[in-house]
Amino acid sequence: MSADIVLTEDTLRYISLFEAVTKTNIIDCMETEDKLVYVVEKGQGDTAVGKKGEHVIKLKDLTGKNIQVVEYSDDPAQFVKNVFHIYDPQKVEIEQRGNITHATVTVDPKLKGRAIGKAGKNLRIARDIVNRHHEIQSISVD
Repeated sequence: MSADIVLTEDTLRYISLFEAVTKTNIIDCMETEDKLVYVVEKGQGDTAVGKKGEHVIKLKDLTGKNIQVVEYSDDPAQFVKNVFHIYDPQKVEIEQRGNITHATVTVDPKLKGRAIGKAGKNLRIARDIVNRHHEIQSISVD
């Protein structure tokens, strides 16, 4: 089962700020210590980011947090690719490991460390956002 999406008062404020700045529709917003991950409707990723990243830059200035925009997809493998899009994902393999659904993402080898993040932080965030929308409980980066 996918994780329940719980939106706090702060998250709802971040969503309305994002929608006001970008004029796009938000499906989800996940707040971490120093990052906001927004999931936008399919086809709205480029609009949400803005020309030369102008919307992301403005939102970072307004919130003091890094901003990640992920375009939604009904296809779990495509959604995982979208979550990792800044790391140039080449392929995503999804498999059952016992009662857990696992995704392995192959990224540009030069970007693998950044995709995983310090102490696995980026990987944890990616797993959490993917699990909120698809039946994938674990992710590894290859």
